[in-house]
Amino acid sequence: MYSDVVDLRDFYTTALGQVARRMIRARIREIWPDLHGRRLVGLGYAAPYLRPFVGEAERVMAMMPAMQGVLPWPRDGRNVAALIDEAEIPLQDASVDRVLMVHSLECSEQVRLLLKEVWRVLDSGGRALIVVPNRAGIWARLDWTPFGMGHPYSPAQLARLLREEMFIPVTTTGALFMPPVRLRMGLGSSFAWERLGERWFAHFAGVILIEASKELYMRPAHKRKRSAAYLPVTQGALSGL
Repeated sequence: MYSDVVDLRDFYTTALGQVARRMIRARIREIWPDLHGRRLVGLGYAAPYLRPFVGEAERVMAMMPAMQGVLPWPRDGRNVAALIDEAEIPLQDASVDRVLMVHSLECSEQVRLLLKEVWRVLDSGGRALIVVPNRAGIWARLDWTPFGMGHPYSPAQLARLLREEMFIPVTTTGALFMPPVRLRMGLGSSFAWERLGERWFAHFAGVILIEASKELYMRPAHKRKRSAAYLPVTQGALSGL
């Protein structure tokens, strides 16, 4: 089940949410250090992690599922956020280079249809980066953050699911080794927690990040239902894609 988009936005305004964003952003940047000339789509509630790529990537878009809701993004400038049906992403085949999924896969009730759609819209050299709560981590066990919602995964479970849906796992890492405390004293030691956890307690990361490439063998086409299109928050967000 998806969190409400307003709750997600509000979490990232808290001190804990800001720390979580910094830690996960750092891992995303390690995996994708340069997206110049790439077309990037964020699925779920990826907006807090897309900002570093604005002005770098050729095009950046945030697509938010109907069950979650949508908010305009970014706050400044032309809106590039759209409300979508996760089982029918309104993009052409092979039209984007990168897909970032945050607060997405673990919340979806149509996981395999969602991954099939991601596979379809990625071009032949495309990559998806999926961020999900780690089944073995403490963040998945506490529901006062969005990472305590939905279905957590182990690295092996997520890698197997991706292979079944015609993706090849390339890179696996973790983030959020600190416990999800709200006390300022605890948050101040977050970077020390990350360094310690990455070295000694990788199995217990709060979230798993897996980058996967699109497998190019022919796959059977799945039937896509035809329904009324979901419109972006403002017109023109999808132009050029």
